[in-house]
Amino acid sequence: MQMSIKLSDNFRLSELTKSNTALRLDIDNAPNQEEIDSLEYLCLRVLQPVRNHYGRSVVVSSGFRCLKLNQKLKSGSRSQHVKGEAADFEIPGLDNYEVACWVRDNLEYDQLILEFYDGSPSSGWIHVSIKEEGNNRMECLTINKGNIKRGLVK
Repeated sequence: MQMSIKLSDNFRLSELTKSNTALRLDIDNAPNQEEIDSLEYLCLRVLQPVRNHYGRSVVVSSGFRCLKLNQKLKSGSRSQHVKGEAADFEIPGLDNYEVACWVRDNLEYDQLILEFYDGSPSSGWIHVSIKEEGNNRMECLTINKGNIKRGLVK
């Protein structure tokens, strides 16, 4: 598998599949072609527009996770990360709440979750997913320590 595949102007497959946990546990986290196509769609429709708007690097902390890796991370088998439809990211130096609000107001997505944000600009991260076949829910949530709120809450 060629992990240096370019998914968009500023994103490569290797960025969306890297996992220290997979390396540590010797898990092959290589996506199949359908999952690569979903990752490319995610980059073209969400991550690249965010990068273009802010003109700054978007750091992906978690993108594609094969089922075995996802289970090791104690995440559900229905996670959109397993399908290549989701990424967790942030832009260093920018407030995650403000970036999440821009995504909410300007892009199509399935789920947009502000996770572990405590009001300080560098806290938490943004989870975003999108389905290539459409039927995106445009669901916004804020999740912090098991507390789930509808919408983006500062």
